[in-house]
Amino acid sequence: MIRWLKHAANAIGGGLFLTMFVVFIVQITARFGFNKPLPWTDEAAVILYIWVILWAAAMVVPEREHVVFDLVWNSVGLRARQVMRIAGNLLIGGLALTGLPASWDYVHFMAREGSPVLGIPLMWVYLPFVLLLIALVVRSAWAIWQAVKGEGLEAELRNLT
Repeated sequence: MIRWLKHAANAIGGGLFLTMFVVFIVQITARFGFNKPLPWTDEAAVILYIWVILWAAAMVVPEREHVVFDLVWNSVGLRARQVMRIAGNLLIGGLALTGLPASWDYVHFMAREGSPVLGIPLMWVYLPFVLLLIALVVRSAWAIWQAVKGEGLEAELRNLT
């Protein structure tokens, strides 16, 4: 089931990126090939870019692939790493959880407004931000659970030596 969900998330991300690329090619062709810029392509490219970035951050890119500053992490032992992982994920997950209701309220409120050219309700434009916050909460809770059990920390320590 988890593998299927990962493949589905990757397929959706790939589809979004492919769609953005096609819109970009249409935009370039119309603007420079026919000297007839299409306003909808600018807006569609921006909306798709927002979706691609937030979807990938929420659903596709694994935690280990995100940018981290690990100077302190690499210089401490197993117990300190466990405490750091729990504290860091409590901070990230807690902030995402705290911001989730207000973010949802705002995104839901934006359903009243439409994008200038395509008329897409702005709720659908910014919905992936709410998905990102939910993903942060879930990932943080899972990472805390693993850190409490001590999972994953030994392998990281072995990789450094």
